[in-house]
Amino acid sequence: LFLSLSLSPLFLILHRKPLGFQDLGSHLESLLSEGEPIEDSKDQPVEGRLGPQPVVLDHTSGFEGLLFVDDDLLGVIGHSNFSSIRATTCVYKGKWAYEVLISSQGLMQIGWCTLNCRFNQEEGVGDTPDSYAYDGNRVRKWNVTTTNYGKSWAAGDIVSCLIDLDEGTITFCLNGQSLGTAFTDIKTGPGVAYFPAISLSFKESVAFNFGSRPLRYPFSCYLPLQNPPASELTKAHKLLGYIKNVLCTAIDVQVPTGSVLVQKDCSLWRLHGEPTILITLAHIFNHFAPLMCKVYLVEDVLMNFLLGILEGGGSVDEHPLIQQLMDLFWLLMEDYEVNECLKQLMMSLLRAYRFSPIIPDLGFQIHYLRLTTAILHHEKSRKYLLNNRSTFDVLRSVVFFYIKTPLRVKEAGLEELIPTTWWPTHFDKEGKDEREPKDESADERLRRRAYERGCQRLKKRIEVVEELQVQILRLLLNNKDKSTGEASRYIFLNKFRKFLQENASNRGQHPTALCPPEYMVCFLHRLITAVRTCWDEGNRKNPGSVRSEEAYVPPQLFYNGKVDYFDLQRLGGLLSHLKKTLKDDLASKANIIIDPAEIQSTSMDDLDEDEESGAAQRPFGAAAMGGALARPSWLSSPTLGRANRFLSTAAVSLMTPRRPLSQPEKVKVRTLTVEQRTEEDIEGSHGNDGLLLGRPHEEPEQPVADKSLLEIVDGIVMMYNLSVHQQLGKMVVVADDVHEYAVALKDTDEKIARCPARRADILEELQKSQKVFSEKLNHLSRRLAWINATIYSKEKMLDVYWLLCVCIRTIEHADNTSSLFAFAPEFYLNVAMNAYSALKNYFSPANSMDELPGYEETLAKLAAILAKHFADPRIVGTDIKDSLMQALASYVCYPQSLRAVERIPEEHFCIYSGDDSPAVRPWAQTNWILVRLWRGCGFGYRYTRLPHLLKTKPEDANLPSLQKPCPSLLLQRHMAELLSMDKDMAASFLNSVLNQLNWAFSEFIGMIQEIQQAAERPERNFVDTRQLKVCATCFDLSVSLLRVLEMTVTLVPEIFLDWSRPSAELLLRRLAQLLNQVLNRVTAEKNLFDRVVNLRLPGLESVDHYPILVAVTGILVRILVDGDRQGISRAASVLLSDPCFQLHSIQHLLGEGVEPSSSSAGAATSTARPVRKHFSLHACEKMNESLDVFFSVFQPTCEEDLCPICYAHSISAVFKPCSHKSCKACINQHLMNNKDCFFCKATITGVEDYSKPATS
Repeated sequence: LFLSLSLSPLFLILHRKPLGFQDLGSHLESLLSEGEPIEDSKDQPVEGRLGPQPVVLDHTSGFEGLLFVDDDLLGVIGHSNFSSIRATTCVYKGKWAYEVLISSQGLMQIGWCTLNCRFNQEEGVGDTPDSYAYDGNRVRKWNVTTTNYGKSWAAGDIVSCLIDLDEGTITFCLNGQSLGTAFTDIKTGPGVAYFPAISLSFKESVAFNFGSRPLRYPFSCYLPLQNPPASELTKAHKLLGYIKNVLCTAIDVQVPTGSVLVQKDCSLWRLHGEPTILITLAHIFNHFAPLMCKVYLVEDVLMNFLLGILEGGGSVDEHPLIQQLMDLFWLLMEDYEVNECLKQLMMSLLRAYRFSPIIPDLGFQIHYLRLTTAILHHEKSRKYLLNNRSTFDVLRSVVFFYIKTPLRVKEAGLEELIPTTWWPTHFDKEGKDEREPKDESADERLRRRAYERGCQRLKKRIEVVEELQVQILRLLLNNKDKSTGEASRYIFLNKFRKFLQENASNRGQHPTALCPPEYMVCFLHRLITAVRTCWDEGNRKNPGSVRSEEAYVPPQLFYNGKVDYFDLQRLGGLLSHLKKTLKDDLASKANIIIDPAEIQSTSMDDLDEDEESGAAQRPFGAAAMGGALARPSWLSSPTLGRANRFLSTAAVSLMTPRRPLSQPEKVKVRTLTVEQRTEEDIEGSHGNDGLLLGRPHEEPEQPVADKSLLEIVDGIVMMYNLSVHQQLGKMVVVADDVHEYAVALKDTDEKIARCPARRADILEELQKSQKVFSEKLNHLSRRLAWINATIYSKEKMLDVYWLLCVCIRTIEHADNTSSLFAFAPEFYLNVAMNAYSALKNYFSPANSMDELPGYEETLAKLAAILAKHFADPRIVGTDIKDSLMQALASYVCYPQSLRAVERIPEEHFCIYSGDDSPAVRPWAQTNWILVRLWRGCGFGYRYTRLPHLLKTKPEDANLPSLQKPCPSLLLQRHMAELLSMDKDMAASFLNSVLNQLNWAFSEFIGMIQEIQQAAERPERNFVDTRQLKVCATCFDLSVSLLRVLEMTVTLVPEIFLDWSRPSAELLLRRLAQLLNQVLNRVTAEKNLFDRVVNLRLPGLESVDHYPILVAVTGILVRILVDGDRQGISRAASVLLSDPCFQLHSIQHLLGEGVEPSSSSAGAATSTARPVRKHFSLHACEKMNESLDVFFSVFQPTCEEDLCPICYAHSISAVFKPCSHKSCKACINQHLMNNKDCFFCKATITGVEDYSKPATS
């Protein structure tokens, strides 16, 4: 039978003795031994090569710096400035090759070196005479000196390093394409042998293939450094051929002459068939199974065989043979054999997917994903892969869900896919793209539509890959496959939580242990799609549950301890603190009793140390990771081995573990919670609510969804917070580049049109620039098409919008629980703010936010959350409170979101609430919000950008501060009503504003004094840019506070002018004092302020006469011109009576007595011209008359009668009980902030009027 299967045709063996099962084993052995090399010849050294087999990285002595090396000693991650390492084998004759799989596209030098090369933290491979390297990051080759060479590489590329020692040349190839001969006449001869070597900077990672796996791009005549397992390879191919023969053969027992072998389609083969076939396969697998534990044979034989089965096309379900083969593997192979085989198969698939080049139809990616899907369709294999820690590293690495962005557009075939390129050519005054330009020409319209059609073709091809990735996740989220143990979803859920824990806990400590953000983005979108599909399937079976469009995470997950949030910050602080302070609320509202032992929290550091404490130390100079450093990324190294060898040339003592653990700390509370939960723990049973234990009374009884899906949604929100949002912001740079080049090209075109015919030299240079810009735009527009399809498409925008809505509903439900809201993690608020920011700023203008379902309602809900919680006493973290304030400040800068703020109920909006003080809230942002509400209504305050900056281009026209003024009359009216009704709050609010203004302007003057002194020094000096930035910030803050005062005095003038109010006179005097101080320092010619403005220092662009003078003028106009007679009289009297008042400041403001030739006068005059329209000469004359009257009645005061605090006014008040004296203005101002005596610190119980007794 076996001979008939393997040798065919049948007539050749009819005369032979029939073969029985008892002879089949020996016959197989004889067949496999044919052509096998003699034992002595197997390990013969190859001429031209020295060193052990297998070839690995030299982790004992061949490295410099700090490095992480994988268990297989083929993957390496740099962990210091510039680390170097070489291989264990060298070559001195012949032609040799090895491959490097690039995992990160940063600074690396890859090539060859000799044993005599000495490297350090600054010099690596290629920096010594006998070392040669290629650097695709800087696109150069290195051998002491450097020259341009090759192409730029990207993560996912494969670099082939070829050395021809017979000709003395070194060549490099990128993804199989030769980059040309890099070096010729390299040193050869006795004593010269070359090692593969690499130098790489911090966090960069690669993996080597010296021949332990089939080379992805083999080159004829070049041998791999490691011998392929030729004998085993021959055996494996023979055995696979035998298996194919068996699968394609059937026994027809219905033939009259007896049983006959017939050919059949192997795709229809089923395991449940004839015992004869099964026994035959068992004999073959006896030899085949041990071979399938070796990575080279799995990749070259098994993976290619399985890929061949799927080559016919069609859906994966149309190829049941792979399922039958998986059954066969589990039946005929030992468990350890099938486990190792599956592990190596998945690793090979992952490497193949990750390092396949991008082609127009994405054929490679689709091919490997289809096989991955087919394998995961097999229930037993899927659960093994999910359960096995080292194997699940493959799936956990989320590589299968990533679609890489091609760096080289031409190689990716985008020129064929998108033959016509287009970019915006019409811009508004701010430089922004016009969404629908009215003057678009017919040619431009045709180009745009052709480009959009090309983008749609690309998007459809990418969607095929995304659909396969979602299918993989759907298989992992299967909760019905319980026949062979726990359902896949619950295994995946526990591993997913562990994945989040590693990425959350290592952030900032060991960045090499993090999943790259570009992988996270793709994984998040696929997971959202898969989860929403599962959610809606559950909703159809249970119509009473919540639909995925209304999904949210119930608040009990945050406090019942069923879901681990690691050490992430809660809104109310640390979890241990909340358990202590809110244990009574938990008992009364959620029926959860906190065990006193649980309040003693265990840190994650303790658990990590405990988990790794059993790791044995390596005997060589590389310390085991143990408790000293978390193992680096399972993703960064393409070999995906656990990279637990840390190489250091400094000292092994650096790797000593942290503090020893005491016995009680060794309980793995979190590890057990995360990784050992069962379906019953999650979903609950027999009255147990599982994850939803402790439902508060405010929460509806309606079921939300499968509880496992709730935890995955919670994990998705956490993922977005960890790194997805930052990556979305990072990828926008391509669209920004397109915009900048388009503006530059349009400017160049206009210059060419204006260029005179006689200037041919200028025209030639302009045409060169035009060509460069056009070529760059062609490249960038195609790259942008890819990014828009994979990251910023309409579907991805809907995913982020859904996430925003989930966060909003979750926060609303958590808020209803009163004090238990403090248990909610901070990242829910962060994601709500960041997701809105991403939708507004990152996604393509073609995807309008207005088209999102329920967008207006969502905008209003988010506005309500920001307004309600930015002063919420349940939130204690300063960072999250500051973020809420900044988000609200940005919200009021745009008309649409401002209208949403106006729709908030008054009781929720508390910008001006009574606790508005610096001790309670970041007042700078509060006042910035008020300024935005006023901008557009103030005196000379309708500008978008400062007049003197209009000729310069803003760095980012989308900044909130550069939006057109959109004042809110409604919110202004609310503020006016509040300040009118609550006199105490109004006095406290204005006291705070005046104090802040006094501080900000004083700091500003002090800083410009230092800057002026530095600028006047004769020696060369540099002003610290940070000092300039702080100085400009203090100036902007001063202007903003003056505008807040202008708004207040305009809306509620009685606060200052109605002296029936107890604090009105004091506030008016303080206001006059500050206005005079500002005018005296800003209006004087050639003074300190004037000189610093004229220096035009970078960073101080916003510092100018105009913004601060018009703010002061707005206040003066309101109190001296636009008020009633009594108010104007009081204001003028107080202004003139202030000791700091100087008439020439007012005259300078009005443009009187100023020489027009003065440079500083120009600024003041330009400021004064609009002033004259409102601030009439009649008012000036009246002011001068008042001044004359004031001076006529003014009598000089004896020095003994002056206030000892200000030395400006006469003593007019006496303190009780200590009897110290001062003027009323000083003591009233002091009492607004402090109740202790200014002199003796005794508590003041009262203030009485004082008049000097008449002398006899």
